[in-house]
Amino acid sequence: MPGIATLQTELALYSDTAVAAFEQVNTRKAGYRSHMLNLEAPEQQEPLRDVRAFGLKGRNHYAAAFNPPYDGPIPGAIPFLWLRTGVIERLLKVEARVRLLGFSLFLFDAWRPQAIQHYFHDHWFPAWLRVNRPDIAEADLPAAVAAYWAAPTAVSGTGPSLSPSPHSTGAALDCTLQLADASQAWMGSLFDDVTDIAHTDAFEGRTLLAMSDILARKHRRILYHAMAAEGFANNPTEWWHFSYGDQFWARMTGAAEAIYGAAEPPSPI
Repeated sequence: MPGIATLQTELALYSDTAVAAFEQVNTRKAGYRSHMLNLEAPEQQEPLRDVRAFGLKGRNHYAAAFNPPYDGPIPGAIPFLWLRTGVIERLLKVEARVRLLGFSLFLFDAWRPQAIQHYFHDHWFPAWLRVNRPDIAEADLPAAVAAYWAAPTAVSGTGPSLSPSPHSTGAALDCTLQLADASQAWMGSLFDDVTDIAHTDAFEGRTLLAMSDILARKHRRILYHAMAAEGFANNPTEWWHFSYGDQFWARMTGAAEAIYGAAEPPSPI
């Protein structure tokens, strides 16, 4: 972490600095599941731990009774918020940053069972698109689904997957900012809003007339820049999704290789 004076100067710029433009960064994602993955990296041996044991806040959205836009717990959901210990260490540094601005982090999701990935990628989201986006041809549905939901990790009998879904690595998480009264900061959309309003830059580059839009832009900028300052990469279609060390992160940052592959849960689920 930089010195306190330097950090305060840096933090003061967050609200006034635009996030990366969607068109500039979204194309980087192409083919990220084939990016080099080093399963011999020492980080691959890091265990998963629940972030709340380290003082971070959160609640697994998919296991919750109230979890809009859904109608209750998702089949296969777990109550845990497991991440790699090295990723948690970085999150604690982010937490220190946003606390100086009066916020804290709040996690919606972390390590994710493949049952969840299958449910949304193979069933829920395609069904939602057929009802709400009838303009999308059936042949184009896979690409539309992939914009928000990664395909589940392919099962192989020849060894660990070289193309794990991001949330199966323990290196990807979904989060927001929380205010001092424990309410969530206004971000301009629901978590898991699978439309363009979820794009991280949705409130950039246009005249904003509504005060709520200006506030959402401010909060998205703070979250984005605080996470980026500690090395996290953002998914430009989802203001809430960040990762460090997985294949998505490696492709987005230009790292030669990913250092986190699929992770085993620390206890039976």
